[in-house]
Amino acid sequence: MQQIINFIIRYKNFLLYIFLLIISLAFTIQSHSYHQSSFFNSSNWIAGNIYGVFHGITTYFDLDEENEKLLQDNKRLRDQLFNLESSATINIDTASIKYTIVTGQVIKNSYADNRNYITINRGKKDSVKQDMGVITDLGVLGIVENTSNKFATVQSILNENSNINAKIKNTNHFGSLIWDGRNYDAVQLIDIPRLVPLTIGDTIVTGAMSSIFPENIPIGTIKKFDLDISNSFYRIDIDLFNDMTNIKNVYIINNLDRKEVLDLEEETTND
Repeated sequence: MQQIINFIIRYKNFLLYIFLLIISLAFTIQSHSYHQSSFFNSSNWIAGNIYGVFHGITTYFDLDEENEKLLQDNKRLRDQLFNLESSATINIDTASIKYTIVTGQVIKNSYADNRNYITINRGKKDSVKQDMGVITDLGVLGIVENTSNKFATVQSILNENSNINAKIKNTNHFGSLIWDGRNYDAVQLIDIPRLVPLTIGDTIVTGAMSSIFPENIPIGTIKKFDLDISNSFYRIDIDLFNDMTNIKNVYIINNLDRKEVLDLEEETTND
């Protein structure tokens, strides 16, 4: 308390000046409408900027929540898109659903090895199983290989063992999508016959022969192609839509008809 008294005594002239200045400003503002308007406009400007900064800060910390909402919205739209062919309307009937989707995030990603794998934060408790397809907003990422209760490993499209049915968009010309282990931004499409007309920039998508991915999921565009004269098939380099070095949010796709189809094919083969 004594320190406060000493402070007031030491700076009494300055404090008196500030006090009188505030009183004079108050009288001036109250007695002149112009000064009142200027004062309140300035106050609103300062308050507006403070609220703007505060809103920016709170918005930043709410990004994870907003991101999750966007993921769920995208999931709902993809559910409708993948099942659209089985329904006459956008409101999908439960009985006509063929694909279901689980959202997830990448927690580990490799792209510099010959056999690259991606770890995601979804597992058995989320109904994720082996041989489910994994995609991003941009295109195909890989196929689930192993699962634990809370996590799963995905065989990346950048894996020398990867083999995915793919085709040239808007055609029925399909082949096998593989990776030669060289570049992390390109894969190869093989077994396309020499009679098929090709153009640099053509889009490559998943084919209808896959029991894992829905048809027409984007993969990339034709970068270059060479003809294997001895076999009469093209070897096509594909620029991937995905940046395989920068992946976070994923969608895991479950084909509800897959087991029935595989069981039928096995039965037919064994007959």
